[in-house]
Amino acid sequence: MDIKLFDFDLPEELIAQSPSLVRDKSRMISVDCSNQTYQDEHFFDIIKYLKPGDVLVRNNTKVLPARLFGTKEGTGAHVEVLLLREIEKDTWECLTGNAKAIKKGTVVVFKEGVLRATCSEVKDEGIRYMKFDYPGVFLEALDEVGLMPLPPYIKKQCEDNSRYQTVYAERLGSSAAPTAGFHFTPDLLSKIQQIGVEIVDITLHIGLGTFRPVKVQDSKDHIMHSEYFEVSEEASGALNKAKSEGRRIIAVGTTSTRTLEAVYQKYGHFVACQEATDIFISPGYKFVAIDALITNFHLPRSTLIMLVSAFIGREFTMQIYAHAIKERYRFFSFGDAMFIYGKQKELLS
Repeated sequence: MDIKLFDFDLPEELIAQSPSLVRDKSRMISVDCSNQTYQDEHFFDIIKYLKPGDVLVRNNTKVLPARLFGTKEGTGAHVEVLLLREIEKDTWECLTGNAKAIKKGTVVVFKEGVLRATCSEVKDEGIRYMKFDYPGVFLEALDEVGLMPLPPYIKKQCEDNSRYQTVYAERLGSSAAPTAGFHFTPDLLSKIQQIGVEIVDITLHIGLGTFRPVKVQDSKDHIMHSEYFEVSEEASGALNKAKSEGRRIIAVGTTSTRTLEAVYQKYGHFVACQEATDIFISPGYKFVAIDALITNFHLPRSTLIMLVSAFIGREFTMQIYAHAIKERYRFFSFGDAMFIYGKQKELLS
């Protein structure tokens, strides 16, 4: 599809620059696919849409302080590096600013005596493989030198780095947060469990595949970068049992959705696995794993708005986004939420 179909004008002041004061008091649009209706609510209202036997699937990845600023040894040129994924011990795939200055063999010093890296391989689109050197423990060096990798539309660092993590973040390895999970609090999660909803954790470490912009004119020409995920024996067993009993599987965020759909599409059921996926979900895709979706409001022309459009239809998606803009919802990572449920229509455009 022409990617212009997923474009919209967003007033800059609606791009949330900081998290809501209370996580579950974010606003939320609940979307009923069966009846093609939606209404304005708050995130804590989600509990009235959940029922005993539902399975809520969360991505428990934890964000690394993956944004590094250093200088090129010999010239002093400033270099920005974003860690994407570890290729092998101490060698990381990185997205680099000032990429032309980073050639094979280039040494970047982030903090003398703490952390430095040497470019071992040059890739396209600003990607470099960097071999890191440090005197002690890598994660301790990263904690000392690195910053939280906030998206470029957020203009200042968080005062509290924990607000760029979910409250259930556990598995360190992401270059960005699974932001749909920001709205949950420990108290809300406890209430959800008390009504009989089962909570299942999976892991997808978010890298370039999720947030790389779409630069092609036709969506079919977009290439997703692969991202590592894990599904445990316990998680796959719980999910298969829910499927066999006709219970709803509700994905928290597009990363959980992509993981579940990738596994189910490949195997025809859920399996325990540690793999990578480059699945690209856009209109025309038939969902086989999930029944409902919690997500935020996404960037124009992004793979994420295409995923939402695949679930509820492009025209309906754009209608809801227009309503969200009119009603002054907060957009993107620190913004408000949607809860999408109900039977998908077969012929939505």
